[in-house]
Formats: sequence, C-alpha cells, structure tokens
Amino acid sequence: MASLKDIKNKIAGVKKTAQITKAMNMVASARLRGAQTKMEAFRPYSSKFDEAMSNLSGGANIAAFPLMEVRNVATVEIVVVTSDRGLCGSFNANINKLAEKKMKAYEAEGKKVSFVCVGKKSNQYLKKTGKVRKAYTDIMASFQMFHAREIAQDVADNFVKGNADKVEVLYGHFKSVAVQQPAVQEMLPVQPVVDAPSATKKGMSGDYIYEPSTEEIMDVMQPLYLNVILYHAMLEVGASEHAARMTAMENATSACRDIVNNLTLIYNKARQAAVTGELMDIVGGAEALKG
Repeated sequence: MASLKDIKNKIAGVKKTAQITKAMNMVASARLRGAQTKMEAFRPYSSKFDEAMSNLSGGANIAAFPLMEVRNVATVEIVVVTSDRGLCGSFNANINKLAEKKMKAYEAEGKKVSFVCVGKKSNQYLKKTGKVRKAYTDIMASFQMFHAREIAQDVADNFVKGNADKVEVLYGHFKSVAVQQPAVQEMLPVQPVVDAPSATKKGMSGDYIYEPSTEEIMDVMQPLYLNVILYHAMLEVGASEHAARMTAMENATSACRDIVNNLTLIYNKARQAAVTGELMDIVGGAEALKG
C-alpha cells in the first residue's frame, strides 16, 4: 500500500488538475457564447444564399460556367474542417474517422481521393494517408472571411484545372451544446436546383427576370457561394469545438472529484491502519513490561 504522504500528494495533484479543468470549462463557455452567436446569425444568410443560387442556377446555361461542369467522377477532393486545438473529447476524432471512411469508400469504387485540411487536427490525422494536397493550420482560433475566400479559391482553381471532379466539405455540425455531429456538403460542381417544393407550397414560386443577365450575376455569385459554404462550415466547427470542450472539461472536473473522494477513503483507511498499528505496538510494549 502507498504511504500516507504519497496518497496526500496524489490528492493535492488531482485537486490542482480539477482547478485547471474547471477554469478551461469556464473559458470554453465564455467563448461558446460569441461563437454560437456568430454561427446562428450567419445561418439565415447562408440559407438565403442557397435559395438565391437555386433560383439563378435553375435557368442558367450550365455550359457557360466551369464551376458547374458535371464530369465522370474519377477524382474526389474532400475539404476536412476541424479545430486547431484538442481537449474537446471525440469531436475532432469523429470528423477524421468519417473522412477516412469516405476515403476508403471512394477508393473501393476506383476513385482517387485527396484532402484539403483546415485545422491542425485533421492535418495531423490525415497526413499519414499521404493524400493531403494542402493544409491550412493555425487559423481556426481567429478565422475571418478572407481565410474562407483563400481556401475556396484554391479548391475552385484545382477543380477548374481538372485535378478534381467532385469536391465535398466535411465539418462538425452544431446541433446543440451537447450534440455535435460530422456533416458532409457537396461543394463542387455547383448543382442547379430546378424547383423548390417548400416555396411552391407557400405560393412563392415563379419565374424571375434578372438585371443584368443571369449569366453575369452567376459569374459573380459562384465564387461568393463557395466562400459562404466554407465560412459557414468554419463557423459551425468553431462553435462545436467550444461546446465539445466545455462538455469534456465538465466531465473531467467531475472525474477529478470522484478520484479525490476515492483517494480520500484510501487515505483515511491507511491512516486508521497506521494508528491501529501504533496502538497495538504501545499495548504490546505495556504488556511486555508487566510480564
């Protein structure tokens, strides 16, 4: 059995760890508020952008836009968005495992796969596959729209050059503070949406007249659409990361309390055994003197 001093040192060490995890929980909670507010404010914008692109692309001349070119898929590029930092439970691991699973599924179909990693955790996990074409690290802590624009431009150029026939974005979707799930969204080619059933039900369907022409508007909107998709994914991951870290640190703090309670019981038992042993020595010595 460990000595009383060793047990006491362990209790002190675990209590210090609990203080750290509690502080990290509070920091993650504070950062989550800002990240969640930005994400929820951007969701309506992203939804309206999707709606506008649907209306425009439905009647557009697809052949006039390289980003809408549908090809026989031989090469797939997956943009994997994770956080730069860990200590957020299985959040990043779930995204990376799904990316690896999709890679194996595409390769089983005879397709080539490449990755664009946004965030350190995806790059660290996927670089072992040797399929990481480009990595953007150390940006997720304070990313801005220009980061999404840079990544979208690189991915679009690679698509136009014919190095990828299909591009998907894989990220952590924020459902609630307790639930963050990996999600996949097709990014390229930009798919035209012929009709919108929800709009038809509400009586909002119809043909629109655009000024300038649909082609001119689409020429400007398509790059912006890619920026919006990536920035939205990064916002979702930013909020999900803080929520996952807050939950993980809360669980760690609770686990520390349980460990302290168990160690305290062990300490009390060891101290009681030591006191009992000393009393027995005293009583034994007294009996020996009597004899």
